Amino acid sequence: MSKQSQEITERENNLNHFSMANFSLKNKVAIVTGGNRGLGQAYAVALAEAGADVFIVSSSQNGWASTRQLIENKHRQVEFMQVDLTTANVADTVINGALKRFGHLDILVNNAGMIKRNPLLESKDADWDQVISINLSAVYHLSLAAAKVMAKQGSGKIINIGSMLSFQGGKFIPSYTASKHGVAGLTKSFASELAAHHIQVNAIAPGYIKTANTAPIRADVSRNQEILSRIPAGHWGETYELMGTVVFLASAASNYVNGQILAVDGGYLVR
Repeated sequence: MSKQSQEITERENNLNHFSMANFSLKNKVAIVTGGNRGLGQAYAVALAEAGADVFIVSSSQNGWASTRQLIENKHRQVEFMQVDLTTANVADTVINGALKRFGHLDILVNNAGMIKRNPLLESKDADWDQVISINLSAVYHLSLAAAKVMAKQGSGKIINIGSMLSFQGGKFIPSYTASKHGVAGLTKSFASELAAHHIQVNAIAPGYIKTANTAPIRADVSRNQEILSRIPAGHWGETYELMGTVVFLASAASNYVNGQILAVDGGYLVR
């Protein structure tokens, strides 16, 4: 066989490595923090739709009943743990809880977060501490605990949730902005070291999405118009528009994607 023929055969073989089965999460187990409402609920349901069983972690039971029903309708198993992610050693509690329930862990989605809005000169130290603790410190501790399990099995996906404020300064939310810049940094740092263990670490940066967190902004006529004028898509995002992204990053289809902050923003950042 000529060298050219060998190269053609190799290219064809490479193309045959891909199938839609690469997007399947059958027999996978995912932890989703803050997975009982809002975007977290959408991520959890999307992972279940793709075949994963889901372990949901939240500080409250709000939305839990509907989330459980949505996932069970996908014929997947779901478990719920109510914990405060700011308490000591909570990461081990969460990881061990998922392992006890499902036996293994393949995916971690660090979605839980909070936001405090105040003009910078009116910022409160307590607000800063609380936001950083939930949005950044909990991400670090949970990711590290999950990575130790995933490294032993030689595979895993960690998906952090960033923001447009992973790229920009924003208004009236210095603690949130700092935490989301930190999430971007953790994503890259973890990705760099964990690649050797066949673990991919990426982040989703949602644009301006219709959620409870963005309700105050959408109710502010001038701020709402300011945001809309910068979104080429011309509308606020819907939660379902993030669901395909989390499945992609959780699946084998994204095995060569690592350390990325993937914006799902209707084009907001390009304008």
